[in-house]
Amino acid sequence: MAQHEDELWDRVFNRENLKAALERVRQNRGAPGVDGMTVEELPEHLKKHWASIREKLETGKYRPSPVKRVEISKPGGGQRKLGIPTVLDRMIQQALQQVLSEEFEGTFSEHSYGFRPGRSAQDAVEAAREYIEAGYQWTVDIDLEKFFDTVHHDRLMARMKARIADKRVLRLVQLGVNMYPVVQPAAQLLKVLRPACIIYYGLLLRNTSGSVGMRISINGERQ
Repeated sequence: MAQHEDELWDRVFNRENLKAALERVRQNRGAPGVDGMTVEELPEHLKKHWASIREKLETGKYRPSPVKRVEISKPGGGQRKLGIPTVLDRMIQQALQQVLSEEFEGTFSEHSYGFRPGRSAQDAVEAAREYIEAGYQWTVDIDLEKFFDTVHHDRLMARMKARIADKRVLRLVQLGVNMYPVVQPAAQLLKVLRPACIIYYGLLLRNTSGSVGMRISINGERQ
């Protein structure tokens, strides 16, 4: 069922939601983006410029800044490419993610644990223990390799549009999807937040049989 027009937008930019998003970005810390602004400098920047930022958001003139491209060494050798958004864009994405998570959380499979608020890999392990005690004897380990690197943008947006009616929210989601020419691995992804991709991940897992954890899928036949 599609969400009422404008309702989500108002929730995203509600003062309390924005304060929570700012606090989460400050807690996550992370490196500055292309503008060099740190998380410590963001609150003062918002005090001075939020009115103009909000006007750009409301009128559709807001554009995320380019991501900062960096490379880090992989433990096994080689380089991993990352894209670091500005702290302002991270806060806006966080505000969006908080509301979208509330909207989609109830549609996800009760057996999925990855990228879910209040759930963790430890919860998936506990579920595995319960299945073992119930008599299940087979465990299948499945890794969705490079899932976030290969998300189909058109399908992602189609899934979002099936539930979200607010065109401004959808446009903001699309801007967030398009701002990453270099895609992070999942662990880094959670720090900079690509809310639409995480939600798409959950929607796909809803149609997957068995119990899916951060990187485990548990299924089997009870003897």
